Amino acid sequence: MVFPKSVARWYRNRFVWVAVILLATSTGTAALVSSATSDAEPVDLQGQMLTWMRATLEQADPETHNHTAPDGQQAAAGKAPEQTVICGVHVYGHEPTEVTAFADVRTIYGFHLCGVAGPDRPWDVAPKLAGPLIMDRSTDPPGIQVVEGGGEVRFVDRLREMFPASYADLAMTEALSESEMADLRRRYDTAAGL
Repeated sequence: MVFPKSVARWYRNRFVWVAVILLATSTGTAALVSSATSDAEPVDLQGQMLTWMRATLEQADPETHNHTAPDGQQAAAGKAPEQTVICGVHVYGHEPTEVTAFADVRTIYGFHLCGVAGPDRPWDVAPKLAGPLIMDRSTDPPGIQVVEGGGEVRFVDRLREMFPASYADLAMTEALSESEMADLRRRYDTAAGL
């Protein structure tokens, strides 16, 4: 049976379109596979460190953070206010520097800003703890050293004593990114019921 020319063209065009779709699909697949190379690992490592730092700091009791003590009336009644620590973090670097797997990271140098969210307590009046810190993953529980000046030692001098030079320079100029700060405020408002 012979088909008219118009039907033959339709089949020919249909096969052309199938070829175009297959070509586009294989090009997209190749692009996705090539983007999942080792270049993505440091970004993943950075994300893992941020998540771990935030979770570790937020799981700590506010009293162990020395953020706040219970209100006088509630303490006298034997009830401490319900409080949640909400933190934003920024990573300056880690040691050993050559590792690419989170399990191999022993020390993280970073910045933290934590607020203690109580019921209906606005961010502006919340107790806060902020500054550069060192988190030691080789101990259980993880060691947390906050850079503090005091007495005869200025803050900047203490920072330079505790941090490697490249991270100390970052710590003097960088804190939370705008997106991290916005996320911190959103999570704080949710925790405080605002």
